[in-house]
Amino acid sequence: MNLFKPFKLNDLELKNHIIMAPMTRSRAIDNIPNDLMAKYYGQRASAGLIISEGTSPSLNGLGYPRIPGAYSPEQIEGWKKVAKEVHHNGGHIFVQLMHCGRIAAAENVPEGGEVVAPSAVKAAGEMYTDQKGNVPHVTPKAMTLNDIEHAQQEYVNSAKSLVEKAKVDGVELHSANGYLMDQFLNPKSNLRTDDYGGSFKNRARFVIETTKKVASAIGPEKVGIRVSPYGAMNDVSYDYDDLVELYAYLATELRKIGIAYIHIADHSGTMGAPDFKTDIKKTIKLNFAGPIITGGDVNSKEDAEKILEKGFDLVYVGRPFISNPDLPEKFKKGEDLKDPNPNLFYTPGAEGYTDY
Repeated sequence: MNLFKPFKLNDLELKNHIIMAPMTRSRAIDNIPNDLMAKYYGQRASAGLIISEGTSPSLNGLGYPRIPGAYSPEQIEGWKKVAKEVHHNGGHIFVQLMHCGRIAAAENVPEGGEVVAPSAVKAAGEMYTDQKGNVPHVTPKAMTLNDIEHAQQEYVNSAKSLVEKAKVDGVELHSANGYLMDQFLNPKSNLRTDDYGGSFKNRARFVIETTKKVASAIGPEKVGIRVSPYGAMNDVSYDYDDLVELYAYLATELRKIGIAYIHIADHSGTMGAPDFKTDIKKTIKLNFAGPIITGGDVNSKEDAEKILEKGFDLVYVGRPFISNPDLPEKFKKGEDLKDPNPNLFYTPGAEGYTDY
């Protein structure tokens, strides 16, 4: 399979098999997407598909400083500027909906919001705040059944506004890396004893129900989902007894819904997570039978082609896109990549962002 040939993702014609991975960049002042962000994403429109940074569907989901939201008219207008710039440059963009759940500091949640999670289990570690620097994560409120239904509707409302008003090409539901959806899946963060906890089918219920509702609202072809089996980010259990059964079941149910793709995050290698215990990527692909995005430590055309040769469909690339907005062209020509500056990953200005 040729990395640089087009790929048909339902109604979207992707110009290549290279996906720009979602990366938190913290440039959304007051949580509103802005002109600087539109320029940043527009610069990277040569990717087959851009998946935006994590974007909260709710006041309650804003765990980090300066991450964008998609729940107010001002935010949707900001995303409309981003989508317009990406489309003008010939690209496609899905906005990733990320509710942080318990991975939050109270200082980062605006007035009127609250930190919620499947269970009242405080996450280990700290969260950066602009006001106080690093502070411990806050103990979340355990979600009631009304809270669950309300959060699901927030995902639906954001997805509809993004597709219908901002004119983005679709949304990705962030069910990875220890955020709210993943907190429901993981037995370390989900201690519930009702229909949303306990067995792997119950722990998957929130993710499946939310995906169904979003797909019904905007069309399943406009919905993707990101998962991180064996992921160790944000104080979730890396390995547990029913992990393989959980992800096989989840993939099967997502196939029935008919979503556009499953995006499998792989943090082994330089991200420091342990190696996968099983060939979980192939298990997910077998049960889903649709397009799979995956990657991890992809820094060259050869790295990307190895992913395709293993039978996966699309390859995500993260940090190399930060300082190489023309990454597909550099891959094609075999040119050296410019290293990004980690000290500028989350700062508020243009330096290290659109000026690299």
